[in-house]
Amino acid sequence: MKTRITELFNIEHPIIQGGMHFVGFAELAAAVSNAGGLGCITGLTQRSPADLANEIARCKDMTDKPFAVNLTFLPTVSSPDYPGYVKAIIEGGVSVVETAGRNPEQVMPYLKQAGIKVIHKCTSVRHALKAQSIGCDAVSVDGFECGGHPGEDDIPNMILLPRAADELEIPFVSSGGQSDARSLVASLAMGAEGMNMGTRFMATVEAPIHQNVKDAIVAASELDTRLIMRPLRNTERVLTNKAVEKVIATEREKGADLTFEDVAYEVAGVYPKVMIDGDMDVGAWSCGMVAGLIHDIPTCKELIDRIMSEADDIINTRFKAMLVE
Repeated sequence: MKTRITELFNIEHPIIQGGMHFVGFAELAAAVSNAGGLGCITGLTQRSPADLANEIARCKDMTDKPFAVNLTFLPTVSSPDYPGYVKAIIEGGVSVVETAGRNPEQVMPYLKQAGIKVIHKCTSVRHALKAQSIGCDAVSVDGFECGGHPGEDDIPNMILLPRAADELEIPFVSSGGQSDARSLVASLAMGAEGMNMGTRFMATVEAPIHQNVKDAIVAASELDTRLIMRPLRNTERVLTNKAVEKVIATEREKGADLTFEDVAYEVAGVYPKVMIDGDMDVGAWSCGMVAGLIHDIPTCKELIDRIMSEADDIINTRFKAMLVE
């Protein structure tokens, strides 16, 4: 399949693996890229720029295909060493960067000068237009269904994607709720040039996370995610567990007086314990409503091949059968 996204990133299939904390290691990124998609290393999961440089080198040992690095700009007082991470990305010969979080304008000149393509993750049309105006090559339009941070507008992709198509000149991919051929074909119909999958790629053989996490995603339905930290305007969609229910109870109890410190124990620094150790109740971890559509744990190649084959069938068989001669 040829779209503006496959052409822009020099990939075979219009399928991108999004950056995910303590999930986006070299093993997963390389597997997705080798299967014809665009794999993605999560930059800030690496503790230092030197660690990121090593992870990029590891990925290059596993694939000769293009892959991305996610760089999320956090609204924190003690910021990570962003110049160091950017240097590691450039010197590592990475061809694509997925930016997320706050406006990446300050790093754009360095990335563009190095010939790196930039795709920015956005949860609203206004943010997508801003990304376009600062020189991003593409955007990932993240609907309300997504795992992680859906923004504060609560616009699902059936509305958000066509709105983005109406406004944007640069290509975009759908993100949030994407899992299979139906997701891809629907996204293309609404103006996207491909799709970004997070939760779906967690439930793959190569995802370097604990089996408990993969099993939890397969067992979950679309009713099993919760929104937390809404009162702090830092909304996160997570899979429900004991820690999440405790956060919700605290939010209810504190009301307008809630502070981050009230829920920090359940939401800060828990990812290694969940993703690596498999402790499923220790804290809140991001998961999309799309868990309700995930029923198996294939390899990345099996997953991508299946999506592309079934998409071909939908377009060339099902849709054509509807046409009146």
